[in-house]
Order: sequence, then structure tokens, then C-alpha cells
Amino acid sequence: MTGGDRLTCAVETTLDIIGGRWKVLILHELFNGVKRFNELHRSLNGVTQKMLTQQLRELEDDGIIHREVYPQVPPKVEYSLTPLGRTLEPILDAMHAWGQRYHQERVE
Repeated sequence: MTGGDRLTCAVETTLDIIGGRWKVLILHELFNGVKRFNELHRSLNGVTQKMLTQQLRELEDDGIIHREVYPQVPPKVEYSLTPLGRTLEPILDAMHAWGQRYHQERVE
């Protein structure tokens, strides 16, 4: 395997974990602190409850977020980043900076 192949493979792995319309936005919200499902749903304009549930489960299965269920009535569930999930912050920061530059150069 060449260096380029390894890079492509690593990029594919990263995109498998955080790719898609909602995962990066979910992570962005969780970088600001622990959130409940309805808080996430309200902050992500246009996401269905079914899609949000699916994306949260995938992020949890991949070890990126933690789901804490509190034994009370009504049930209380909170989502937070795991230490592994926190390591994505520089990637999201770089994406944010790139998006700002793109917007300034192409849109304005």
C-alpha cells in the first residue's frame, strides 16, 4: 500500500464516521456541551426525529458520543462527546475556517 493509498483509506474512514448532512452539525452542538435529544432536534433545522436518532446511534456505536440514560420518569437522556469525539474538534475548526474563507472568496 502506498502513502497515497493509506491517506485515501484514512480519509474514507474519517468520512465514514462523520460524513453525511447531520453528523458534523450534531458534533458542533455537542462541542458546546451536553445536550438532550429535544435540544439537538430544535437546534438542527430540518432533521427528522428518525434521522437524528439514527445519526446519534451511529456516532455512539463508533465511540464518538456517549448516551447517558437517567432512571427517572419521564426518561432523561443526555448526549455528550467522548474523549475520542473531542479529538475531532480541530477537524471541525478547520472545516469552519475553510467554509468562512470559501464564503468570503466565492459568495461575497
